[in-house]
Amino acid sequence: MASIFQSLGRTLAAGLVILIAILIVGGLVSGQWIKADMAFWTFFMLWLHVLSGVMWIGLLWYLNFVQIPTVPKIEPVEHRAALTKFITPNVLFWFRYGALSTVVTGLLVAAMYGYLWPALIFQKGFFAIGAGMWLALIMAYNVWFIIWPNQQRALGLVDATPEVKAKSARMAMLTSRLNTMLSVPMLYCMVAQRFGGF
Repeated sequence: MASIFQSLGRTLAAGLVILIAILIVGGLVSGQWIKADMAFWTFFMLWLHVLSGVMWIGLLWYLNFVQIPTVPKIEPVEHRAALTKFITPNVLFWFRYGALSTVVTGLLVAAMYGYLWPALIFQKGFFAIGAGMWLALIMAYNVWFIIWPNQQRALGLVDATPEVKAKSARMAMLTSRLNTMLSVPMLYCMVAQRFGGF
């Protein structure tokens, strides 16, 4: 059992095996089996959207609730290098692609359910999901075009003077905080639409 948990790939594969087992047992108990129809593929895309969103917002909140407040407390300063050279670039990779995957799967879900255009133009009955979608699009833009370029300079992944690094670190932090703020109404709007919306 320990060998499963020593590898992320084996851990995720085991999670899929458990999911398949649940689906088989559920089919045997209920007598209902998954049909590979449009409803299933729409649900499957929604599931991928939720998984992607958990990755994205989970890392956003990790950065803002844990890493940003903790790093300045690490002494001596040289010990921060483990974060800046190894952990943070890896976090930012999954953060960026979690954002991209969340947006792509979310737009596909909206198209598959038939509310993409009505939501984007805030048509009556789709305001909540539309607001959530626009907030998510703004946040994803921030991730790719403001936070990531500034983090590259701040972390020394691209050449920059010490002054530019400091300015970039501040801009990345402030934009990340903006995204944290926007994540609260965005998540509310995404869930609210399922329960009546407005």
